[in-house]
Order: sequence, then structure tokens, then C-alpha cells
Amino acid sequence: MGQVSVSVLAAEGGGSNNFLIPNGTFFVVLIIFLIVLGVIGTFVVPPISRVLGERDAMVRATAENNRRSAEQFAAAQSDYQKAMAVARKEAGGIREQARADGRKIVDDMRGRASEESAAALQRAAEQLKAQADGIAAELRSSVESLGTALASRVLGVDVTRKTPQAKTTGQPTTVSRR
Repeated sequence: MGQVSVSVLAAEGGGSNNFLIPNGTFFVVLIIFLIVLGVIGTFVVPPISRVLGERDAMVRATAENNRRSAEQFAAAQSDYQKAMAVARKEAGGIREQARADGRKIVDDMRGRASEESAAALQRAAEQLKAQADGIAAELRSSVESLGTALASRVLGVDVTRKTPQAKTTGQPTTVSRR
């Protein structure tokens, strides 16, 4: 029976069926894999690498632009704050100057008004004094005539006669009853 087993083994495929020992199929699959790997490495990977490189460069440029624009914004913000501080200071100075000018104008106007009112009061006082002097003179002459008329009525004698002395002095003489 020893011979039968060798002929059966030869009819089945020949040698041993050990999977650790490579046979022809393994080499064919290995060659196909290497060809596909070469085609992918030659035709697919370079365009993808180039696109990814461009994308990375674009991301770096965008990040750099963002950084520069942030710096410019910070500088512009700082300049704006400085300009606003200067403008506020100038506006405060202008406001204070306007207040001072307004106070000066008001003081000048008050001074003018005081002068005008003093002048008007002085003119009114002079007019009143002149009128009072005129009225006083008028009243003095009226008082003399009223006094003589009243004395004439009370005494029943006309006291308005003038003597030659009275005519020269302009004063009435009184005549008494005896």
C-alpha cells in the first residue's frame, strides 16, 4: 500500500500543500499590487499632494492676512482712541473758551446796561430835580397868593396891596387893622 499512496498524492497535485511556502499565485498577486501601487504613486498622489500643498499655502496666507489685519485694526483702534482723546480735549477747551467768552460778553452787557441805567437814572433824576425846582417855585408863588387870599378872607381886609417898598422888592405888604 505504500505505492498507492504516492500515486494518489501525485494525481492530486503533486507536492505538499503548505500555505507558508509561496507558490505562483502569490507572486502574481504581488506583481499586480506593485503595478497598481506604482500607477497610484505616479498618477494619483502628485496631483493630490499639489492640491493639499496649495491649500496649506492658502491657509497660511489667510492666517498671515488675518494676523496683519488684526494688527492693523489694533493700530487703527489705538489711533482712533488717541484722536478721540485729542478731539475731546480740544472740544473741552473750545467749550471752556466759549463759556469764558460768553461770561465776558454777559459781563460787558451787564456793564453797558449798568452804565445805561445809571445814565438813565441820572437823566431822570436831573429831569425830576428840574421839575421839582419848577414846581417848588410855582408852589412858592402859589403859596404866597393863597396865603394872602386866605389872610384876606380871615381878616376881611384886602392884604394884597403893595406899598412903594413892596413894589421894588416884589413882596406884598401886610396891612393890619387897628
